[in-house]
Amino acid sequence: MSRARAPGEPSRYGSPVRPLLLVASLALAACTPQGDPAIGPDGFSDDFERESLGDHWHNTGGRYQIRDGWLNVRGARNRPLWLRRRLPRDVRISFDVRSESPAGDIKVEVFGDGSSRATSESYTATSYVVIFGGWNNTINAIARMNEHGDDRVVGPRRPVEIGRTYRMRIERRGSRISAWVDDEPLASRDDPEPLEGRGHDHFAFNDWEADLWFDNLRIEPL
Repeated sequence: MSRARAPGEPSRYGSPVRPLLLVASLALAACTPQGDPAIGPDGFSDDFERESLGDHWHNTGGRYQIRDGWLNVRGARNRPLWLRRRLPRDVRISFDVRSESPAGDIKVEVFGDGSSRATSESYTATSYVVIFGGWNNTINAIARMNEHGDDRVVGPRRPVEIGRTYRMRIERRGSRISAWVDDEPLASRDDPEPLEGRGHDHFAFNDWEADLWFDNLRIEPL
């Protein structure tokens, strides 16, 4: 009858069990969103002047591609493209964007978990969802996780013009998150229980069906 192996004692194959488990745990952590590096004081930028998405991005299944120095997506159906960097608590995010669809429907996620995606027609985000020209180009809003929820904050009416390039800006300071388009207010909300910390520290581009083009992403700590 064999005796029990003491902790750290080599197995019959000559390797201690506990160190192997530690190495496996560290490798797993490095592959999770929580293991992504934080954005430092110098910020982060991406001009998409290359041929492929690269290691900075985690595609959850949408048709994201780089074309002519732009990030293009169409028909992602709520499968986001997550940035593999953790956001600062208070932050400014800006980017160029245009829609080539009459539906408008420009969408990004801020302070999500870095991995969530739709697995059916229904999708509840882990983030704030910022929408310009949603619901067939009729609503601008900031939603807290559920874009169809009654608590979404709707901003002034302003439809997306096909083919027009806009500069969007999103900021969080304290409990307030606000968005602008070409320096004009899109929507703003105050959240008494802000999405923050582990599981709420990533940014993503997202899309339903619209043909969207993104460029010149810039993320800056505030």
